[in-house]
Amino acid sequence: MKTNLVLVISCLALLSSCGPKPAHEEEKAFMLSDTMMRRIQLDSVMTQPVRSELTLVGKVVADENRVIKVFPLVGGNVEAVNVELGDYVRKGQSLASIRSGEVADLERQSIQAQSDLLVAEKNLRVAQDLFETKLTSQREVVGAQKEVEKAQAEATRIKEVFKIYGIGKASMYTVKAPIDGYVIEKNVNRDMQLRSDNADNLFTIGQISEVWVLANVNESDIRRVRVGMDASIQTLSYPDEIFQGKVDKIYTVLDPNTKAMTVRIRLNNRGMKLRPEMHATVTLRYEDGGQLATVPAGSVIFDRSKHYVMVFKNRSDIETREVDVLKSLGNVAYVRQGIKPGEKVISKNQLLVYNALNN
Repeated sequence: MKTNLVLVISCLALLSSCGPKPAHEEEKAFMLSDTMMRRIQLDSVMTQPVRSELTLVGKVVADENRVIKVFPLVGGNVEAVNVELGDYVRKGQSLASIRSGEVADLERQSIQAQSDLLVAEKNLRVAQDLFETKLTSQREVVGAQKEVEKAQAEATRIKEVFKIYGIGKASMYTVKAPIDGYVIEKNVNRDMQLRSDNADNLFTIGQISEVWVLANVNESDIRRVRVGMDASIQTLSYPDEIFQGKVDKIYTVLDPNTKAMTVRIRLNNRGMKLRPEMHATVTLRYEDGGQLATVPAGSVIFDRSKHYVMVFKNRSDIETREVDVLKSLGNVAYVRQGIKPGEKVISKNQLLVYNALNN
């Protein structure tokens, strides 16, 4: 009988020694090494306003205030085109040359005006000489003076027309760039015949050191958009680069077909990476109201249908904490409950710590 009692007590002692250790003993047993301390990153829990975002589809366009369409002032045959689409040009640079009958007629008018002026001046001198010898009246001198003034006015008019048209020699009309900028539209080729009543522009010159992004806002989201909102823009050409700008205009008229409203974002085009007609994805962020605790979105661990963060107190006291995540926006996760402002969470290599503590 005593033997059986001793056997039972021995088994109970053995079972108790094989059971799970108290939680505080496990925590004391775990400690981050110096190597792991260098590999992790700690971030403080902060309270921030709750924000949301709108994702819009848009396109890059040139600043309309920095775009000039170049029209031909005369008709004729295009003898040369000196630039191509996308070329950078300087103000006054020759874009194209047109041989024009209108220019030839203006040259004829110029020659005629100079000839008429010479004749009028000669007649005035003759009239003045005759008046001095009493062979003519002062009335004849005054009339000759008026003819000189009339001829001078016509010669001056023709000269100003030459300046406006930029007319050179041999009946050639030169199309010149009105500003520095890029050729963003070209509608002319060599040997093209241009009518004098042509209403189409030959070139469009634009300065794209600053550009616009025009994006469409659905009718249901109009109330969320306002002037001055920060905007992030991504393009297919540079998928890993985010361009920052601000909404600087909201167009009040909706498209009757899509029921969408257009907003304009102004961007500083450093490096000239953004080109007119590029497609763009626009992200606008706005405040929903209220504030919540936030942590870096990368610090949240999703496991077994729950969200966790690793709360760091010291290298031997790290807690796996379940949290209620409202949503993640960019690199920020908004947490309803589970953590408090000021606590520290592991935001880099936290999975290594999580697995070491929970496996």
